[in-house]
Amino acid sequence: MGPVKRSVMIAGHATSISLEPVFWEALRDAAAAEGLPLNALVARIDAERVAAESPANLASAIRVWLFERK
Repeated sequence: MGPVKRSVMIAGHATSISLEPVFWEALRDAAAAEGLPLNALVARIDAERVAAESPANLASAIRVWLFERK
């Protein structure tokens, strides 16, 4: 199955993110494990992404974050 586009709130703004279903599931699981709402976890990943020397797009940053988390 291809990417699924969903809207998340980051700093009060709606942002669309396209991820494959397996990544949405892993992101939901990670948010639950961290005790955070999904939007809060995505906002944290986004803040780390923006602080990077060469920021990737948000969907890529989420995939990398999930991969490195394991």
